[in-house]
Amino acid sequence: MVEKIALVTDSPCDLSAELLEEKNINFLPLKIIYQDGEYLDRVDIQPGEIYQHFEKEIPSPSMPGPEEFKEIYQKLKEEGFTHIISIHISSGLSATFNVGKMAAEQLENIEIEVIDSKGLSMALGRLVLYCSDLIDKQEFSFQEIVNKVRAKVKDINVFFVVKTLKYLKKGGRIGRITGTVGEILSIKPIISIDEDGVYYNFDKARGRRKSLSRLIEIAKGRILQGECYVDVMHADAEEEARDIFTSLKNLAGVKEAHLGEISPVMAVHAGPGLIGVAITRA
Repeated sequence: MVEKIALVTDSPCDLSAELLEEKNINFLPLKIIYQDGEYLDRVDIQPGEIYQHFEKEIPSPSMPGPEEFKEIYQKLKEEGFTHIISIHISSGLSATFNVGKMAAEQLENIEIEVIDSKGLSMALGRLVLYCSDLIDKQEFSFQEIVNKVRAKVKDINVFFVVKTLKYLKKGGRIGRITGTVGEILSIKPIISIDEDGVYYNFDKARGRRKSLSRLIEIAKGRILQGECYVDVMHADAEEEARDIFTSLKNLAGVKEAHLGEISPVMAVHAGPGLIGVAITRA
């Protein structure tokens, strides 16, 4: 049987609408819930709009429901796809992966593999692009692509800092981050994601400026290990993020560098002031 493979991801991948369309990647938005209504992430609401309303109301992020997953899977089946690879934000940070897996099990006559990226933002985005390239090459079977994508997860690292931990605490997805006493002393954790897709303290520094300097040092150390993609992402902190991007983009070994803003749902999750670096081994 000839395999026709479709690719699905969610809005925290932070890939542009133009790139998603160019690569024929199907996009499932998460949701932002305000008292006055529900908004689709990066469809009905953009990052800048989130920050404008933060003082009045901090909304709640929400995942797509099973019916939304089934709808997109069914549509792809009707379009003639025989297989689907669905790659999503870390199960340690959102239930999106589990909902997708549950929906996939309810569809017949199409093979669907739901993959836990164990990451977010461009760590997820780069994994999706890697999968897209494998599909486009038409050199590998569905199962070979699934195996390669799962193996690629370990080649991607994320490090980030936030201005305050209160948003991560509010969302209940703080993982193994500690630092309540440290916050009083202005000690800022440099946060990473472990092999289970859960946040943890990778390092720490005193104050915002030193934490950003330490973030650069950590990123440079990883970049110098070999050829890689570097993605610097931020939440309403473009100037600081651009300084970090400038310090990293021309380092030896950087195959491609990108500066961008995280999705609204992730901005709610982490709060304004987040700056992160995703490093993907090429």
